[in-house]
Amino acid sequence: MADEKKPAAEEPDKANPEAAEGEEGAAEEKPKKKIPVMAIAIVVLVLVGIALAGGIAYFVASKLVASSHNESEGGPRYHDPGVFVKLGDPKEGILVNVGGVKAGHFLKIGIMLEMNPSKKEIITEGKMNPVAETKMMDTVLHILRSEPLDGYDAMKQDALKEKIKTEVNHELGEGSVYGVYITSFVLQ
Repeated sequence: MADEKKPAAEEPDKANPEAAEGEEGAAEEKPKKKIPVMAIAIVVLVLVGIALAGGIAYFVASKLVASSHNESEGGPRYHDPGVFVKLGDPKEGILVNVGGVKAGHFLKIGIMLEMNPSKKEIITEGKMNPVAETKMMDTVLHILRSEPLDGYDAMKQDALKEKIKTEVNHELGEGSVYGVYITSFVLQ
C-alpha cells in the first residue's frame, strides 16, 4: 500500500517541474493580491475616520468659540443702534457716598447706558419709562454703594461696567442693556 501510486492529478509532474511550480506560484499569488487590497481598504477607512473626526472637532470647536463670544458680550455681537440714557442729573451725573458711611469718600460719576430700543416696556418713542428709570437708578446706586474702594481702581473699570450691565439686565429683563459707558469719574 505504501507503494501505491498517487493519481496523476495529486502528484506533481516530475517530468515538468515548471508546471508544478506554476501551480504553487498561483496559489501563493492569490493571498498576496488580497493583502494589498485589504491594506488599501484599511488605510482608506482610517483616513476617512480621521477626516470625519477632524470635521466634527472643527464644528464643535467653532460652535463653542462662537457661543463663548456671545455669552461674554451678553448677546449677539451686532445689534440695532441703542438708545443712550444718562443716569442721574443730566449735567452732574451721580453723586454717591462710597466705602461706607464712616469712610467719608464720595464718587461723582457719569454713566450712560445703551438700551435696547425694541424693549417697548422700557423705552417708548425714545424716552425712558419712569418705572424702568427708577429701577435702573436704584440698581446702579446699590452697586456703587456696595463696591469696596479698591473696586474703583482704573484696572477694574471693565468689571464694574459688566457688573452694572448684568444687574440692570437682571432687573429689567435680559437684553435690555447693550452696554455701559462711564463718561466722568471723580473719587474723593
